[in-house]
Amino acid sequence: MNFEVITPKTKSELLKEMRQQKHFRFGAGYTDLIMELKKKNDEEITIINLAQMKDKQFSSIEKNSKGLRIGALVTAAEIVGDKGIEKNFLSLHQAANNLASTQIRNVATIGGNICTASPSGDIACALVALKADCEILSSKGKLRTVPVAKFFTGPRKTVLKNDEVLRSIFIPVDEKGTNVYSGFIKIGTRRSMECSVVSLAFHIQTDKNGIIRQSGIAIGSVAPTICFIEEAEHFLKGKNITGMKSSEKEAFVQIVLQYASPISDIRATAWYRKEVLFNISKSIFEIQ
Repeated sequence: MNFEVITPKTKSELLKEMRQQKHFRFGAGYTDLIMELKKKNDEEITIINLAQMKDKQFSSIEKNSKGLRIGALVTAAEIVGDKGIEKNFLSLHQAANNLASTQIRNVATIGGNICTASPSGDIACALVALKADCEILSSKGKLRTVPVAKFFTGPRKTVLKNDEVLRSIFIPVDEKGTNVYSGFIKIGTRRSMECSVVSLAFHIQTDKNGIIRQSGIAIGSVAPTICFIEEAEHFLKGKNITGMKSSEKEAFVQIVLQYASPISDIRATAWYRKEVLFNISKSIFEIQ
């Protein structure tokens, strides 16, 4: 493959290149892009290298009264090292910490993990459970917001248009006065270094008596895209997280399984994926 690399350092330079270039791809950590480029030997393409962007909206973690904004160029290692994320959004912290190796986490970006649109994306799965939004910037400087859960349209496919770039992710703050039960469960053939065979992220808010007020459940590697289990959110509301009946846990698991349509591949069979999903879905009420 023949390609040219352009390295904008400001947002205005980036938007200018997006307007001028006809056939381009974005690169930042390159953990997925390099492998993709090796498979395409007959194309000419321009790589817009985002690694040296200085814009805070792309490269920082900022908190305000409404929630947390994470720039698309923030690395998995930076997410792991942020104490506020570990305290308030444990599912995201655990997902980032389970991503590949230490070396990969130092360069892999949150934006890359999302835009790759892999059904097994660890960070993306956690963000779906957290009901996060993608903040998307067009080449004309216009911003639009899309829920992460609706960002994926298929395997390796997203809602991004040709003249758009993912700028940042916004995670809404939890309700005041709630206790939070949050986590990320990843099952793979090896810990961390392997893509998920099945993954599940959960973020549940309860009142002081354990009554569930809000929840987000997401599953990965068991459908063409990462799934937000909307029906589970309705089912859990009003139930006591520490006093769930066996029949209620079973009903919850069956709701989750309805969203799964796994395939058999080199890493696992469809049957195995469903069995694992059954077990880890039930386990989230046993580890609190």
